[in-house]
Order: sequence, then C-alpha cells, then structure tokens
Amino acid sequence: MTDLRIRAAVPADLDSVLAFWKTAAEGTSISDDRAGVERLVARDPGALLLAERGGELVGTVIAGFDGWRCHLYRLAVHPERRRQGIASALLAAAEERFVRLGGRRADAMVLVRNETAHHAWRAAGYGPEEHWRRWVKPLTD
Repeated sequence: MTDLRIRAAVPADLDSVLAFWKTAAEGTSISDDRAGVERLVARDPGALLLAERGGELVGTVIAGFDGWRCHLYRLAVHPERRRQGIASALLAAAEERFVRLGGRRADAMVLVRNETAHHAWRAAGYGPEEHWRRWVKPLTD
C-alpha cells in the first residue's frame, strides 16, 4: 500500500470532500456543508485527513483535538476501495496526530445502525462505552 498518500485537507479540497461523503459516508451531520468544513479547516488545519491513491480521494477522517479530548469523525472509505487498509492507515495517522498533540485517548462517533463500521472500529482496537450517551442540542435551525 505504498501508493497511499495521507495528508491534511486544504480549502481547495472541500468541494471534493463534501461530494465524497455523499458516496462514502454513512449518515449526515448538521456540519456537512461548505461553511462547516471551511470552519474546521480554518480552526484546525491538520484535523481533516485525506487518503489518496493515484490522485483519487479514497478516504477521510476528522481527527479533532480540543486540548482535552481526541475525537474522530467522518471515517469514510470509498465503497469500491474498502478492505484495502485505507481506514487503518487513516486511523494510524489520526492517532499519531493525537499523540503529537498530547492526547491520551481517542473516541469515535459511530452510528448505532452501522454494523459494518462496528466491525472496523473493533478491529482497530476501539470499543463502545455503554455507560455514556451522547446528548445534543442544535444551535441553529
């Protein structure tokens, strides 16, 4: 897999990333728009990691660190490129980033209904914490 390149996204990548997520990501988020991803890249330029093979976007992960916790979002691999080690490479890059920043533990947002993702996350060493529940409140309409 030496031809896989992982790099941080830049503003010129954002339209491609949003289109990619429509094909490769499960579910949507309130922040899945140009303005939301622009804010992410502007605030934390190294957080959105892209995996490319032959110049083609084949995977993404958001590795956000707020100084307290390490959060993983939007781990997505193109459906035709799955089971080739791309997600593992993205997670390794995200975890290396967290360690460099002083992070101690990573958590991931994983949809309950996405059983395929559950297998991938478990294989990467992650597990659910059943005693926690995510509580949310939209701040905009």
